[in-house]
Amino acid sequence: MITTYEEALSYINDFTWSKSRLGLKRTRELLCKLGNPQKKLKFIHVAGTNGKGSICAMTERILREAGYRTGFYPSPYLEDFRERIQVNGELITKEALTGITERVASAADMMEDHPSQFELITAIGMLYFLEQECDFVVLEVGMGGSLDSTNVIDAPEAAVIANIGLDHTEYLGDTIEKIAETKCGIIKSGSSVVSYPNVSSVMEIIRNTCKEKQVPLYEAKDAESLYRDLYGQKFLSEGKEYVLSLLGNNQIRNAATVLSVVEALRDKGHAIPEGAVSQGLSQVKWPARFEVLNHEPLFILDGGHNPQCAQAMAENLDAYLLADKSDKQSVTFLIGMLKDKDYHRVLGILKPYGFNYVCITPDNTRALNGNELADTIRSMNPDHPGKIVSADSIKEGIQIASAYGLPVVAFGSLYSAGEIRKVYSSEFCRRN
Repeated sequence: MITTYEEALSYINDFTWSKSRLGLKRTRELLCKLGNPQKKLKFIHVAGTNGKGSICAMTERILREAGYRTGFYPSPYLEDFRERIQVNGELITKEALTGITERVASAADMMEDHPSQFELITAIGMLYFLEQECDFVVLEVGMGGSLDSTNVIDAPEAAVIANIGLDHTEYLGDTIEKIAETKCGIIKSGSSVVSYPNVSSVMEIIRNTCKEKQVPLYEAKDAESLYRDLYGQKFLSEGKEYVLSLLGNNQIRNAATVLSVVEALRDKGHAIPEGAVSQGLSQVKWPARFEVLNHEPLFILDGGHNPQCAQAMAENLDAYLLADKSDKQSVTFLIGMLKDKDYHRVLGILKPYGFNYVCITPDNTRALNGNELADTIRSMNPDHPGKIVSADSIKEGIQIASAYGLPVVAFGSLYSAGEIRKVYSSEFCRRN
């Protein structure tokens, strides 16, 4: 019997990520026992390697500004587990999570093949979104596409393919094309499809899948940056100017994808005023994505964790910090990574930018030890003039990095980003 919020979290955490297995059978069985709440909801379903969370956040905020009641199912969370399930920008209440988890547990514990943690959370979310009478649910794929538990839904209003790169190759395939095929598993007959401007080989797979399923494809239009600083940016798309609160050229491309989501939803008859689009893009918040936690001294937080994220980071550092500097080694990286990520490539991409490195150990069983990460950086930079050290805690890491007197960029894993954000904001931040 689950009667408290703490008991609900303990139950969910008994079935961790490491025990998950891709497939839809368990989720379908569980949701069937719960009355198939997902069949009574409308979805915007978003898959991809990078940027899918940002696309979800922008889409949700625009729909909310348009007057719709929105459900939002992102992953992972940063500071509070309840970030995983939101309605109209508000986290699920502790009382609701407790009560629904008890109902889900009663059904799950009767199953011969017990659902994984992510499958349990998916079921909890579906019940909550239905109880809250959501008009739309913006649903982020956990991993992959075709066999991810979120893919139990029927045809969504829009299936969105974000930027695709190499990640989770042990599960999804060892080429970008194989991964694209897996992501395209969310495309179903009856839905509209929207795509980020992916590389040509990926776009060919997306177009062929849409042709096979006989569904319309909306490809993100070109977007031009007009102005940027560390407080926001402005871009132009199809003759219209938009202010975007999120930073980086990658976010402009994500925003262009969201504009195509809006077009697809309008073509299905959903009313989304242009004012809601402009307001949504200018007001959206999505933490730990090139997020400025403090301007003076400058401290930037980014949860990027793979080579594609590192490329976006390099692009953003050039655009926002180092455009006029011939010597790019002008930042201190506060960095922690998981050992199953391609951290050698990440470090290679960021090598031109880091003068100092402060290495930490993310709070995850798959974490790369900070001492080992520091040793790896030293081996890749034998004559490096800056500091390469490890810290015993995130608080100590922030203290060391901040003391070096250069802009600090915290990077490498969302599993440490939440704690960095919490510790820095409560103990170090001097907001201007």
